[in-house]
Amino acid sequence: MIVRTLREIIGTERDVQAETGTWASRRMLLKKDGMGFSFHETTIYKGTETLIWYKNHLEAVYCVGGRGELEVLETGEVFPIENGTMYALNGHEKHHLRAFEEMRLVCVFNPPLTGEEVHDSEGVYPVLE
Repeated sequence: MIVRTLREIIGTERDVQAETGTWASRRMLLKKDGMGFSFHETTIYKGTETLIWYKNHLEAVYCVGGRGELEVLETGEVFPIENGTMYALNGHEKHHLRAFEEMRLVCVFNPPLTGEEVHDSEGVYPVLE
């Protein structure tokens, strides 16, 4: 059994801050935990916009606080994101995520992240072994 608290993760190697200053990701479960997925609590900071394209991963996200929007670049569709909203990037959609308020998101990735990934210039996480 694995039991972790957010308090024990903050300030460790599992507490990943974006180089752009737009988000922080607390990685509760990683590939090395052997669950077949990774599980994160992510904060998207108010007034920021992040380009994201998980072309190598599937991601499901559940908003538990704050307000923003997701814009799908291929279609121009815009979806409001607020407490109680779930979205799943089952088509590897390239998108902008904008935070009108600080947003708190719970995220699941498949394949699982190792914890070393950073977004490249296209918003992509590489698949790391």
